[in-house]
Amino acid sequence: MAHSRARRNPAEQRAPARRAAATVGVVFVLVGVLGFVPGITTDFGDLRFAGHDSGAKLLGLFQVSVLHNLVHLLFGVVGLALSRTRAGARAFLVGGGAVYLVLWLYGLVVDHSSGANFLPLNGADNWLHLFLGVGMIALGMITQRDRDHS
Repeated sequence: MAHSRARRNPAEQRAPARRAAATVGVVFVLVGVLGFVPGITTDFGDLRFAGHDSGAKLLGLFQVSVLHNLVHLLFGVVGLALSRTRAGARAFLVGGGAVYLVLWLYGLVVDHSSGANFLPLNGADNWLHLFLGVGMIALGMITQRDRDHS
């Protein structure tokens, strides 16, 4: 009888928090790159380095600037780096989620047409930041609970 040796999928051996952090990191890198792609980012000619006057919108919804895109890229790279350990992955998910909740609050109180809106943020960004903050913290907590029960 022939015995086949199938290669194991490395992702199967990763802790759920590490997989979640790596996935979130990849998504942020992808979003950061797509923010520089004309067509996916509408009104690309209105893309500014920073500030509320950047008229470019990722997917026609989310106001972006060069700085905003670079923050997404950096956040994704940090997520990928921290996903190498379980503790780092949880720190990225929970800490990063907290950062997004603070950003959501900032987006609620800042005048969107003022210089204080330096990233820039709009209403769609605010809803996305709330979703990301809650979602990332939930992922960090759920994956910790799975580990505690195993």
